Amino acid sequence: MNLEKVISGFFIILALTLNFGFFYGDPTILEQHNRYELFAAIIVNLIATIYKLGDKTQLGAVLLATSLVADIQLIGAASIWALGEYVTGLNTETITAIISFSGGALLANIISVVLFTGDVLKSKR
Repeated sequence: MNLEKVISGFFIILALTLNFGFFYGDPTILEQHNRYELFAAIIVNLIATIYKLGDKTQLGAVLLATSLVADIQLIGAASIWALGEYVTGLNTETITAIISFSGGALLANIISVVLFTGDVLKSKR
């Protein structure tokens, strides 16, 4: 068992599940999406990105790219939320944009988990 793969896989899958937990629900009702879950998804995604920095393989580069996309999408969602909360006001368009950004991050996380799982299954014992 490779401890680095276990920790990296833990953070990759935790990032996916937290992001899904935030994304799941009616995209027009903000009360169904918890701000703390979005914050946790951002932090765990950043930690997963840091773990991917050391991988020098081609697959590691793709995993890092997917993680960076998820980070940018989640930070964008949080920025839109903050802008809507304190500047423009939260309306349906703003709420839908927040959830759409987290949906984009969710797609990047799914790609990352699929690639990571494929790499683990391909590796020899």
